[in-house]
Amino acid sequence: MPAMGRLTLRDVNLSGKRVLCRVDFNVPMEGGVITDDTRIRSALPTIQALSDTVLALCSHFGRPKGKRDPKQSLRPCAERLEELLGKPVTFLEDCVGDSVAQAIAAAKPGDIFLLENTRFHAEEEAKDEAARRAFAEAMAAPFDAYVNDAFGSAHRAHASTYDVAQFLSPAVAGFLMEKEIAQLHKLLQQPREGFVAVLGGVKVDDKIGVVRALLAKAERVLIGGAMAWSFLKARHYETGSSVCPPESVAAALQLLEDPNLDRSGLVLPTDCHMRNRWGSFQHKKVPVTMIRRGWSAVDIGAETIARFTAEIRAARTVFWNGPMGLFELPLFRDGTMAVAQAVAECKGFTVVGGGDTIAAVEQAGVGDSIDHISTGGGASLEFIEFGTLPGIEALNPA
Repeated sequence: MPAMGRLTLRDVNLSGKRVLCRVDFNVPMEGGVITDDTRIRSALPTIQALSDTVLALCSHFGRPKGKRDPKQSLRPCAERLEELLGKPVTFLEDCVGDSVAQAIAAAKPGDIFLLENTRFHAEEEAKDEAARRAFAEAMAAPFDAYVNDAFGSAHRAHASTYDVAQFLSPAVAGFLMEKEIAQLHKLLQQPREGFVAVLGGVKVDDKIGVVRALLAKAERVLIGGAMAWSFLKARHYETGSSVCPPESVAAALQLLEDPNLDRSGLVLPTDCHMRNRWGSFQHKKVPVTMIRRGWSAVDIGAETIARFTAEIRAARTVFWNGPMGLFELPLFRDGTMAVAQAVAECKGFTVVGGGDTIAAVEQAGVGDSIDHISTGGGASLEFIEFGTLPGIEALNPA
């Protein structure tokens, strides 16, 4: 991984070793049934490369808040992984402790285990560094080496993504992590001219840092989705009942009033598709100056779609994170589908990140036309903002 100066799986020989591998199996699930196994499939190259080790995979799933919850168990992931690999995957009921240590000690190279949800233990995400490190040390105890292939979780300095690497050597990046970093590094090396970033979703405060970073790196930053309504409200537009969290409006206002920030590349919607939330649920396409009280903007309008898609198609580099509206509903998916199509038609280097954005790309059927689809939404944003992530920094230097 020359871009980040960290060792990868290509640099070490782990044959016969007992390896703890952090993956991202935080997959969409309904009623215990996996609805999208993309993240599991993405980990297969690394898992297969470790076929001559005693391999234990660990991951978080959902937000159980440090308590055991059968509905947030990783067992269905073990079953799906077994199907994909065509070989047994042993599911262990915990990710730490004697039961794990005994299973790993008795295993032979070629055996594969999936450990239970790391977030069943509060120490996984603990702010108390000593507690988190002690938990990580206990997790590491049965193993000889560590591989982190969970790019989607690498922006979190948690026990299984950061601290455990302090107790195992070598600690290296897996193939998915290596690929993600290489592609995002390539994105950051692109010239500002012809670089178009498209940001959507809800919270501006979560993305304020990356908006600032992209305004410096990109020629245009196109803002859609609920983020846009927060910017409009900060500019004193009537936004009706549109999703505008107070903290997002405050963050947008701070950015708009920063005298040291060049906002010439910031592009906001000029029209929208709105619906009446309280009456007969009518819907209308109007200029953003005509959003009514009691109505909510739920998609960008035709004029904005034309502007955004023209910018995207003409770009030499595109980064897209976040839908343009409530695309889950067929009536309000025009903006998101148009952006997806435009990104696919762009002849330049294109990168898409974020769960909802990936879902939109799949819905539009254009995934094969995009250069890189990142498995980590928040991680890709933070990498763009900071140029590295805690989970990367924890690995052994090259």
